Amino acid sequence: MSNIEETLIIKSEAEDGSLKGRVWMESKKIWRIAFPAILARMALFGVILVTQAFVGHMGALELSAFAVVQTILVRFVSGVTLGMSSATETLCGQAFGAGQYHMMGIYLQRSWIVSTSAATIFVPVFIFATQIFKLLGEEDDIATEAGIISLWFIPVLYSTVFSSTMQMFLQAQLKNFVIIWLTVATFAIHVLLSWILVYLLNYGIPGAMVAMNISFWLLVFGEFVYILRGWCPDAWRGFSKAAFSNILPVIKLSISSGVMICLELWYNSVLVLLAGYMKSAETAIATFSICLNIATWELMIGLGFLVAASVRISNELGRGNTKAAKFSIKVILSTGTFIGVIFSVVCLFWSHPIAYVFTSSEEVAKSVSSLSIPLAFSVLLNSIQPILSGVAIGAGLQSVVAYVNIGCYYMVGVPIGALLGYVAHLEVKGIWIGMICGVAIQALSLLFMTWRTDWEKQVTSASERLNRWLLNAPDQESNQSLIQNSE
Repeated sequence: MSNIEETLIIKSEAEDGSLKGRVWMESKKIWRIAFPAILARMALFGVILVTQAFVGHMGALELSAFAVVQTILVRFVSGVTLGMSSATETLCGQAFGAGQYHMMGIYLQRSWIVSTSAATIFVPVFIFATQIFKLLGEEDDIATEAGIISLWFIPVLYSTVFSSTMQMFLQAQLKNFVIIWLTVATFAIHVLLSWILVYLLNYGIPGAMVAMNISFWLLVFGEFVYILRGWCPDAWRGFSKAAFSNILPVIKLSISSGVMICLELWYNSVLVLLAGYMKSAETAIATFSICLNIATWELMIGLGFLVAASVRISNELGRGNTKAAKFSIKVILSTGTFIGVIFSVVCLFWSHPIAYVFTSSEEVAKSVSSLSIPLAFSVLLNSIQPILSGVAIGAGLQSVVAYVNIGCYYMVGVPIGALLGYVAHLEVKGIWIGMICGVAIQALSLLFMTWRTDWEKQVTSASERLNRWLLNAPDQESNQSLIQNSE
């Protein structure tokens, strides 16, 4: 089905005039985007989680080393690259809503240029990981082991640049189920590869990391084939030199997007770094990492709704329909909050048995169990905060959210976590409480910002942005040249 047909179907849906009917119709549109996005993100994060589980059963040192690399270095660099990639979500979503389908492929190519360049700048961070961690005060054993593991993440860094941008490109067109098939297949292959290389062939950490790299690049290959082989005929018109034109405004939007996302991801990294200065560093890092992974696993649901919010808001702003955009925000927030309550209850009562998925240590499992209450609050917030960020991405308000993140996370959350962890001697629990305070204030700030936003002005801004960067489609250029020749 073409993009034009998809849009006509959406526009022609006969909505019931009652509130119940409107909620039902909007919920269908939301879940059509969110459900595939949730499954895709769970599968992709599952690749990391499976790798960490295999590494974690090799020993506490290996688990701690993997945790600091994945939670500090990978989050640090991915925060920039994935954040810059989120500009693709804004531009493609608004272009699709406005019917400017041919521009989506050009935006995708521009994002590859910008994000790949950014990723290359950060490669030395992985090469000199041992020295960086020692400089940050991590224990020598953890820093040395982390330096070995970090080199395996360099190919993963580049694969996530391509896979994330292509997923945003496809999601903006509502082509979500192809992402499900590709990511679920990637996860299944990864589990099998990890078992073969780690347990059957006994390759240890290299085996786990090779399996992870193969899995991520298989996903990229599948997405490339789908897009380049003609399954997106309206949005992908082939590689174009136009991708190199008007690239400076894209860089500016990408940087503001990068700052917004990376400040969120770095927040957890700073807290894991603080955990590394505790007396029992290995246990503290392992505990915090496991809790963070449990929360992040549930966060994949929130990120699925982030995608739904971003796509719905950007599509409606592209169409100029502010009422539909505001109604969609209300429905998504209500749905996300309900799901968050359910999962927070699960974490409150079953955090101890869940911990054994990631570790064989009774000490670490008990430490995780002691954090069940703050973990439950984190899970609840993870169901609300991403939706508000998705609204901001859909409206192109990333730069404003970046300032909110600085204030809430780094001027409130980190200081409170440090005080409770070290001064009040609550250790990991204190750090986690600080994280909750930062996220809670950020969510309230974004909620207030969303309520106060002038959506008519956002429609005008979206229209101006799209028209400023609009290029004629190849078939339009051909028709114009034929007319000129005939004259």
